[in-house]
Amino acid sequence: MPIRGLLSWLMATLVGFACAAHAGVMTRTDMLKAFPPPLAVGEKDAQLPVWPIFKQDVTTPVLAGYVFESIDFAPIPGFSGVPFNLLVALDPKGTFLDVRVLSHHEPVFLEGLGEAPLFRFADQYKGLSLQQAIKIGSNANRGEERGSANVYIDGVAKATASVRILNQSLLSSALRVARARLGFAAGRDPDLVARVRKDTYAPMAWDALLEAGLVQHLRITQGMVEKAFDGSGVEQPVAGRESSTFCDLYITYLNMPAIGRNLLSEFGWNHLLERMDGGDHALLVIAAGPHTFVGDNFVRGAVPDRLTLRQGELPLELRDLDLDDPLQLPASLRGADAKVFRVIGPAGLDPARTMDFALRVTRDKGMVYPERISRSFGIPYTLPADQVTRPESDNKGWQDIWRSRAWELAVLAGALALLAVVLARPKWIVARPARLARFRTGYLLFTLIFIGWFAQGQLSIVNITALIQALVAGRDLGFFLYDPMTVALWAFVAVTLVVWGRGTFCGWLCPFGAMQELVAQAARFAGIRRIKLHRDLDARLKLVKYAVLAVVVGLAVAWPAWTDHAVEIEPFKTTITLAFVRSWPFVAWAAALLLVNVFIYKGFCRYLCPLGAGLGLLGRTRLLRWIPRRKECGTPCQTCRHRCEYQAIQPSGAIVYEECFQCLDCVAIHDSPTRCAPLIAKGRDRHIAIRPLPVVQGRGA
Repeated sequence: MPIRGLLSWLMATLVGFACAAHAGVMTRTDMLKAFPPPLAVGEKDAQLPVWPIFKQDVTTPVLAGYVFESIDFAPIPGFSGVPFNLLVALDPKGTFLDVRVLSHHEPVFLEGLGEAPLFRFADQYKGLSLQQAIKIGSNANRGEERGSANVYIDGVAKATASVRILNQSLLSSALRVARARLGFAAGRDPDLVARVRKDTYAPMAWDALLEAGLVQHLRITQGMVEKAFDGSGVEQPVAGRESSTFCDLYITYLNMPAIGRNLLSEFGWNHLLERMDGGDHALLVIAAGPHTFVGDNFVRGAVPDRLTLRQGELPLELRDLDLDDPLQLPASLRGADAKVFRVIGPAGLDPARTMDFALRVTRDKGMVYPERISRSFGIPYTLPADQVTRPESDNKGWQDIWRSRAWELAVLAGALALLAVVLARPKWIVARPARLARFRTGYLLFTLIFIGWFAQGQLSIVNITALIQALVAGRDLGFFLYDPMTVALWAFVAVTLVVWGRGTFCGWLCPFGAMQELVAQAARFAGIRRIKLHRDLDARLKLVKYAVLAVVVGLAVAWPAWTDHAVEIEPFKTTITLAFVRSWPFVAWAAALLLVNVFIYKGFCRYLCPLGAGLGLLGRTRLLRWIPRRKECGTPCQTCRHRCEYQAIQPSGAIVYEECFQCLDCVAIHDSPTRCAPLIAKGRDRHIAIRPLPVVQGRGA
């Protein structure tokens, strides 16, 4: 087909003009305007695309935070396939100083809801922290303390997928900067880690804590150290002292009530909690013996030089909390070296997983130029499973969206299953015209009200342009998963394209198509007559939608910014997504199309719809010629052709499946002995053949 060849050539040509990879757009001049005095903008980091900003503290400039663009760190495609670009300012503690939307291509916010709801959504992040699990939903917890591990922000109705992608872009990029510049280790997402239980406190002595596994103990002897250094050439004068203690090491998770309240006084426990930010972890380390976990040059508040912590393959920073509160320890440990270390919440330490501590022992080899040789002694620490609770879900990811919409997906699955059965076995439904009409009207109402207005499941050319832009830019396609109804419908449509062709979606599952058909039914009931175009004019007009498709696809490849305007040829956003709550030019366009539909049945679908054109081309993979035909169809019978509102039947009787909407009207006629001309003729011939001849009586003599 020439149109298919034209599209293939156009795609191959325009790919060469694909836009370059996304990168930040802010210059130093832009940054100075965005952050005027009293803030001062430093030079852009040479290794990481971030800008330090400073504030004046008396006479000394103090780091106020870092500014960056989200697209440099997390170019997650939006609903249109183009990533958000956010300007983010993050303070040294991981608190958002500012979040601004620099650019986006989200259809619902472009001439739809407008950008104001998007900007208000982004403003909610100011003052929130990466140490909190930021969730989109109810703001019932807005009044909780700033250090809370959970905080809720309001979403935007009719833009759920878009704001969740913005949220993921913001948090992913901010975490990358925080881990690179603020000392946040590359641990798990803080929203995915387990939490220690707060309701398990019971009075327990030191020995009971040891027995319960809440305190882990490792005794390292001189002999163990000697064995570790065997073969290294290090002199170890420990003969006769192999069994003596080198280091008695104890480790416990202090900010769990079952542990902390038993080892600290009430005042000490409350003091510990005051010193901790939400999601932080306090780990008590005790060492008795000649070797301890800090060196002679250790200063309070620093990182220990002999003790390390890893979880999985990732190192986590331990920093002295500088806590002086007395500990309730057994007599054997009084006077031992005891320190409380903090692991900050954003580091991603998961208390439900094993924490691998290691005590490092270093020896010198040689006298003149000594070589330092080290060995490590590991002590794994795992909290009992009954002391932690697992998170229910990650509110930022797509999985939670699917779970929250499970009942909608179940209703949709049931409706799609019913439709598949009816289309695969249509004999019962088409046996009576009234039955088919009632079923079709009821299903179209379901499509318009539930799939369209309620579940926001209107498929669109935007889905195709987003796919093209993501593929051209080499981006991941995971952004589609943020809209489960769209994914589910496309999965079903993909199968039906192969089985039946375009008609399943266009005739039954398109909310705007359903709206057009219901309006046309109402107009016919009111006595308004439709206009049927001559078949030659109809055939030429049907080519227009392929030209529209070519233009939209070409813009998506070469000029993405223009795509946002080109896709407005579809009235779907106006009529379905926003339910006509939109500026007047868009409402006027949608109303005009519905008015045309009153006189020229489904004129937009047949002549202009780029999505319908795309599905028509993809539907050429159809495996079945599922509409039954007889040899009399077309020659001489023209009943189905004249009755077809879509003019999808040629004079020869052949079905043009690329233009068929699968309404089943011709199937009903084909099976009806009172409506199908060949069946009527056969019935008449059979009646004549079996009619008895009249008896002629002779005249009497």
